[in-house]
Amino acid sequence: MKRVGIGLIGCGIVGGGVINHLGRNHDLLLERSGVDLFLAKIAVRDPSKARGADPALITGDWKEVIFHPDVQIVVEMMGGTTLAREVAEAAIRAGKPLVTANKALLAECGEDLLKLAEARKVPVYFEASVAGGIPILKALREGLRANHILGIHGIINGTCNYILSRMADEGSSYEEVLADAKRLGYAEADESLDVDGIDAAHKAAILASLAYGFWIRMDQLYVEGIRKVTDLDMAFAKKLGYAIKLLATIRPNSSRAVEVRVHPTLIPRSHVLASVSGAYNAVAVQGDVVGNTLFYGRGAGPDATASAVLSDIAEAALALDKDSAYRGFEKNTLYGRTVPMADVVTRYYVRLTVLNKPGVLARVAAIFGKHELGISSVFQPEDHEDETVPLVMLLDYGKESALQKAYNEIMSLDVVQEPCQVIRVEDFS
Repeated sequence: MKRVGIGLIGCGIVGGGVINHLGRNHDLLLERSGVDLFLAKIAVRDPSKARGADPALITGDWKEVIFHPDVQIVVEMMGGTTLAREVAEAAIRAGKPLVTANKALLAECGEDLLKLAEARKVPVYFEASVAGGIPILKALREGLRANHILGIHGIINGTCNYILSRMADEGSSYEEVLADAKRLGYAEADESLDVDGIDAAHKAAILASLAYGFWIRMDQLYVEGIRKVTDLDMAFAKKLGYAIKLLATIRPNSSRAVEVRVHPTLIPRSHVLASVSGAYNAVAVQGDVVGNTLFYGRGAGPDATASAVLSDIAEAALALDKDSAYRGFEKNTLYGRTVPMADVVTRYYVRLTVLNKPGVLARVAAIFGKHELGISSVFQPEDHEDETVPLVMLLDYGKESALQKAYNEIMSLDVVQEPCQVIRVEDFS
């Protein structure tokens, strides 16, 4: 029986999940792969803390894991991009397959890491880096290999989806739900990586890079978080037949340039993604051969992420004795550039706070018309006796650069009282 030693570097919540489920499902993995997987060494910051593993395996020096003779596969679970990069590069240089769930490392350093892996002929596995237990990367890499990917739309941050779902269901404010999310453990004490869209952007960069075969840098993405979404926007969206989600949108244009953007988005309530609630993730992928597919499940947490990590470990173990062609990334010369956000064409939801007087709509509409932005519908609450009133419009398809020019002109009008809210609309057409 082939035995393969696992070296674990970092043992927080997810690392603990890997230890737990490796023990629970050891016999299942053995039966399915024919490989006896065992923990050989574990590196942690504080070796005195109980980890649910044999204390003899614990060390405070990650290099002991990399160079331990019984460690054949290195699993990096530290997070971050500094020391984690050093660990990842050391594992690759040592000729040991690397398994990681670190989306920030891959999004920001992945191009260099995978070039090193290619040069050293060492595979890197990272299924757990996007959408937790949902096998979306394997699907893109293998199951949809025969397809041109016509579009990817993903709800890939559970914290944001939890907050927006609660706001929609209860009419609560962003601040109220965020406080609850922190109390319940759905949001970190410092929520910025999640609510500012950075976490989702890391995952979107990885998805886009795999789908289109060239590495997409973080500075090529448009990223906007959910802090500005209000309960008022939720109510108006519902009246107009939409839900608001933090959506990653990835798709090529007719020139085979790829747009990659993450921002709050109005989604028709009839679309399946609009029903994804709570902390769940979902990724809709459209291929030119297969058509529309949907991947749904838990996007984070020790169990869901451990499922993907253990799957990668088993795959790495099976490839140890082979000169596998898989290195973690397959280049594609059909695509090679991204679409600047200014050139993106989409629809828009616009909410203004304006003086409650005649002629305001005409002035606003004239500016949109000047920039070739058509108005498809207008909504304004009736019987509004305040000095100011909300004015909500859905715009037809237009270029982002035109929308920004119109926005600046509208904000200079004396009848506009507050910064207007702009949320992009996705009709999946």
